[in-house]
Amino acid sequence: MNGPMGVFEFEAFSKGTFGIVDILADLTKEKGAITIIGGGDSVAACEQSGRAGDMSHISTGGGASLELMEGKVLPGVAALADK
Repeated sequence: MNGPMGVFEFEAFSKGTFGIVDILADLTKEKGAITIIGGGDSVAACEQSGRAGDMSHISTGGGASLELMEGKVLPGVAALADK
């Protein structure tokens, strides 16, 4: 998950985001799926829903996480590899 489905901070708009969070958390717990939550708002939504502990991996890196999964070289990671 990379980005909430709506303005989850307001109860009237939270059902879509929390519904996706519940589905991902259930898949992880019940089926062993690997779930990767990326980005500060997505992390906040998982934490606010109470299901953050049910996810495989949580990162506030959002866009950087996506670029890393795409195989792009991230300057900070590359600098560590040079040491």
